[in-house]
Amino acid sequence: MLLSELAEKELIEMENGVRYGYLSETECLFDPKSGKIFGFELHEQSAKMPFQKKKATAPLFIPWEEIHLIGEDRILFHRTSSKRRQFD
Repeated sequence: MLLSELAEKELIEMENGVRYGYLSETECLFDPKSGKIFGFELHEQSAKMPFQKKKATAPLFIPWEEIHLIGEDRILFHRTSSKRRQFD
């Protein structure tokens, strides 16, 4: 599968069906030496909306291990924790 094909897929949480946008709207975090993907960082939609007060919150991090299915047009993931964390 090409990276451009992955970018067009929508991220959906399996637990409650919440849509988090498209993979192309995330930052892919990976080890440049090995190429191993750690996960994806998604900034909140409210931060992208013009004329709204921006909140100082950490981006949502979706670890690669939480992705259960990469389908034709969607990526389904299951949140194992409700904590937001930032990858260092």
